[in-house]
Amino acid sequence: TERTPVWLMRQAGRYMSAFRQYSDVYPFRERSETPSMAIELSLQCHRAYGMDGIIMFSDILTPLPTLGIEFDVVRGIGPVISTEVRSEEDVAKLNDAEGVDFDATLPFIREILGTLSKEAEEANTSLIGFVGAPFTLGAYTIEGKSSKHCLATKKMMMADEDGSSKAMSEFLDKLAVMIGNYGCHQIECGAQVIQVFESWAHQMSPSQFERFAKPAAQKAIKIMKDKHPDVPVIYFANGGSSYLELQRDMGCDMIAVDWSIDMEQARKILGPEIPISGNIDPTILFGTKEQIEQAVRDCIDKAGGPGNKHLLNLGHGVMQGTPEEAVGWLVDECKRYKGKDA
Repeated sequence: TERTPVWLMRQAGRYMSAFRQYSDVYPFRERSETPSMAIELSLQCHRAYGMDGIIMFSDILTPLPTLGIEFDVVRGIGPVISTEVRSEEDVAKLNDAEGVDFDATLPFIREILGTLSKEAEEANTSLIGFVGAPFTLGAYTIEGKSSKHCLATKKMMMADEDGSSKAMSEFLDKLAVMIGNYGCHQIECGAQVIQVFESWAHQMSPSQFERFAKPAAQKAIKIMKDKHPDVPVIYFANGGSSYLELQRDMGCDMIAVDWSIDMEQARKILGPEIPISGNIDPTILFGTKEQIEQAVRDCIDKAGGPGNKHLLNLGHGVMQGTPEEAVGWLVDECKRYKGKDA
């Protein structure tokens, strides 16, 4: 490409007043599991700013009920998971991951992606689906909600290491199969790109990542790539920049990086051949127009210049309270910028 493409994590979000007309009235799962609402929420930001991608409005936890794991999203608290998974018996009681029928258990996905796929074609843009990585969904389930230290999960990892309980690796394996198949299902319903979110990468040391999260994520990614080799898969480990060198061989097509690492440094660690996505600090969008435009140019330059195996994104999601015009400034500057020598 002659310019760097751009889309933003959480580009459909509460920073938009049009989005809040829904989020202030309807609970999260109703919005993400009712096709007409999910479609509208996916499209609002694209209509407003023209990013190079429409992202399905959904959640990484959406497929958990396919395994018999129940959750709800509680205003002010976030997701709360009621199904307990702590032991090998708990894992064994979950549904068989291989046998999940996504059309029966998540019937709204096909309708949402089918309609969005037509919209993306008309707008000449890509349709992006996404899944949570096995470790992140596993830790979320084990902790029951967002957690500061992930202590129950860490204890399960240690029990796994000393051989007293294999619950952690068995659970991750089950999740990897379900997630890989769920990614394939999204592709079969119309998604043209899949991003894998390791949202809780910051909870792991490099050795824990290497032993638990990485092989499980690689397994999920391989399921998608074996079945759909031409569909790009992006892996994003939020808070995982301290072990970026361990992400070179995830088996995906692009690595997304968070904002805690300098883009030039990230490019150096990954090497020139691995496409990279990121990584503007989302709080920059609260700055001036000049600061935002400068951040866009700096990020593109450090990644190797416009169109150089780089997709411009934030290093995490658009924050609530972000001024709407700021998102427009970022997208417009990315589209305009031809490089420092132009």
